[in-house]
Amino acid sequence: MRGPLATDYLSRIDYSEAWDLQKSIVKEIDQGHRGDTLIMLEHPPTYTIGTDKHPEHLLYGEDELKRRGIQVFQIDRGGDITYHGPGQLVGYPMIYLDAEGLDLHAYLRTLEEAIIGLLAEYGIEGGRKPEYTGVWVGDEKIAAIGVKFNRARTRRGFVTSHGFAFNVKKEVEKEGFQGIIPCGISEYGVTSLESLTGQTLEVERIGQRLLPHFVRVFGYDSAVTAEIRSRPATQKQ
Repeated sequence: MRGPLATDYLSRIDYSEAWDLQKSIVKEIDQGHRGDTLIMLEHPPTYTIGTDKHPEHLLYGEDELKRRGIQVFQIDRGGDITYHGPGQLVGYPMIYLDAEGLDLHAYLRTLEEAIIGLLAEYGIEGGRKPEYTGVWVGDEKIAAIGVKFNRARTRRGFVTSHGFAFNVKKEVEKEGFQGIIPCGISEYGVTSLESLTGQTLEVERIGQRLLPHFVRVFGYDSAVTAEIRSRPATQKQ
């Protein structure tokens, strides 16, 4: 059993701020100054391009991106291009993984399992596709997953960063995914929790309901609110 998981919901913040905050927290965890941490939030309209770079999967040109107010970031997680935007619950788990018995694929499957557990609360059967990461309902993707395993500098193992993007509100399906080939997958679509349930849902509330599943599948004994954003995102150690 792990100890407590520090967690905070940060509302809507720019991608660059969240990325800087992740880097700072990863460094603190590596140095032993902070325990495992999960931040959840929303982003303004943003495309992120992972290390499997396929620029042709971004369908909008610069003028259209500017007109729609969508920022683009090339980042250091695995995977291809995806969308982040209002109505989507984004989670960044920063977790120390000891090198002994390490199974990086198991970490991805465990992230998926937390979301599958949440879907089951709503009577929805979430699942996986063997050739892809993420969580699917039939042939529609409801949650994308892309992570980075940062090699620890002070001990043997890794500290995770980046994480999952879970589509909560209907507008997520239309607002940004039409401008990309999500994760390079053209044959399948995307869906949202609102579309599947017919309910009107709030992103922060879904984060609260996801948290017990996250604690359960990763084996934490509890989750503790940490007010993480009270620290300047760019503070250096």
